[in-house]
Amino acid sequence: MSRVCSVCGKGQTTGNNVSHSKRRTRRTFKANVQKVSYVQDGKTVNGYVCTRCLKSVERA
Repeated sequence: MSRVCSVCGKGQTTGNNVSHSKRRTRRTFKANVQKVSYVQDGKTVNGYVCTRCLKSVERA
């Protein structure tokens, strides 16, 4: 499953894990996307939508 929102395009981003001794290792932050059906241009579409967009998208 590609973790990209089909409404806003939000996807994976990167950052650092920081330990107690301040050593840094790379990590990824994944978008919280859910598989839903929603209305887009008058048609019902199935896709992955991030939870922030779920509040604003009209659900089918």
